[in-house]
Amino acid sequence: MSEAAAPERALVGIPGLDHLLQGGFPAQRLHLVEGDPGTGKTTLALQFLLSGRQRDERTLYVTLSETSRELVAVAKSHGWNLDGIDLFELTPTGGRTDDQYTLYHPAEIELTEMVKRILDVTEQVNPSRVVLDSLSEMRLLARDPLRYRRQVLALKEYFAGRHCTVLMLDDRTSATNDLQLQSIAHSVIRLEQLASEFGRSRRRLRIVKVRGVAATEGYHDFKIRHGGIEVYPQLVPAATRSFSSEQLPSGVAAMDALVGGGLTPGTCTLFIGPAGVGKSSFAAQYLTASANKVPCAIYLFDERRSTLLHRSDTLGMNMTAAVKSGSITIDQIEPGELSPGEFAHRICHRVDTDGARVVLIDSLNGYLHAIPTAHSPLVRMHELLAYLNERGVATLLVAAQHGIIGNAMSAPIDLSYLADTVILFRFFEANGQVRKAVSVMKKRTGGHETSIREFDVSAQGLRVGNPLTAFQGVMTGVPQYRGDVTPLLQDRATERP
Repeated sequence: MSEAAAPERALVGIPGLDHLLQGGFPAQRLHLVEGDPGTGKTTLALQFLLSGRQRDERTLYVTLSETSRELVAVAKSHGWNLDGIDLFELTPTGGRTDDQYTLYHPAEIELTEMVKRILDVTEQVNPSRVVLDSLSEMRLLARDPLRYRRQVLALKEYFAGRHCTVLMLDDRTSATNDLQLQSIAHSVIRLEQLASEFGRSRRRLRIVKVRGVAATEGYHDFKIRHGGIEVYPQLVPAATRSFSSEQLPSGVAAMDALVGGGLTPGTCTLFIGPAGVGKSSFAAQYLTASANKVPCAIYLFDERRSTLLHRSDTLGMNMTAAVKSGSITIDQIEPGELSPGEFAHRICHRVDTDGARVVLIDSLNGYLHAIPTAHSPLVRMHELLAYLNERGVATLLVAAQHGIIGNAMSAPIDLSYLADTVILFRFFEANGQVRKAVSVMKKRTGGHETSIREFDVSAQGLRVGNPLTAFQGVMTGVPQYRGDVTPLLQDRATERP
């Protein structure tokens, strides 16, 4: 379809959904919003009408299931005022008994009267946007699928002649999966609510079809909060890359020598190893050093914000000062609070709006447990990392392997092929002491050391020693050091000035 022939659009008033629909619902068409009770259909419909009112359009809400008072209460819960939106409460015809109908079944008479009242109020208001909520009553009165389909087709033809954009709401309460509405409607949006054993329910929507529009397919997370529905579209990486390739150093010379000078913007670095080995401290060193040049963001799943600040300050990173200045932001993610889509949206907002160029996610294990409803977590993380890479963001991802020592340690999910740089941490034993070793397994954007270095995290800061050449069994997960004591890092208290 040429750009000149593209249909006019009726903005929904929900930025994420308007984005997915390539600018909103095609105007002067009949659209279907379906979902089980409680999924947010009424809220979406009200936002659609409020968007029309904002553009000085006449709007009409015909309710067959809720009262006008209930609709006003829903609006007030979001801080909305429905002044200027015509509410028409279509109550079932009462006061008649079956013996008053002679030739026709009562349902046929009531359906005819219901449709006539809808047409009458439409003639009076002359709206450009109409919501019919919901069609369950009409389906029951129609009694059979053929009559129901013909009645909906008649409404579609009528509203098309009046140049109305119509939303039909269907609560899917029929015993069978009736596809009649989907075949008639110009577009179909399905809302779903998924309950989890822990935490909040997750809501998602799917654009089943939009005729003549290349709408974004698949499931997209959304949330109902004060102020209406927020939709979090799946991320689509940009087609071009344009950003500085200057490496980000850590400020510790030996660390930078190990990784080949520093971390590269537009790449993902994976810090992986057993719990307590120093992965988070290593990653925080790079982030705080970068905060002097670019905005940085931290997303915590495991460690508390206060603990991170205290530990980082003790190591001489001065993270508290950077947070106060605004160069570093810290988000504490609580278990069950976010869906994968909303979490990705938070990060992208920080990147696109606030200009963050270094992002630390600590940790992947916490992400998998705090967002338990994440389907295909590897795909969702791949989607997020690809988006950040194309924005020139240096992403630091911490992952704890299962276990402390041994050759059976495994990661919660294999992200090593997605990471551009992989930094491996291990415990090792030497002279009756447990020590820590670090090595770089790969770096796609340049050279790096293949050696293994000892490092130490203490109250005096983070230290990285010289390359250790007397290791054996590193790849087994239980490295052994068989060299002299001299190359090892000495306790600062025993070091000579």
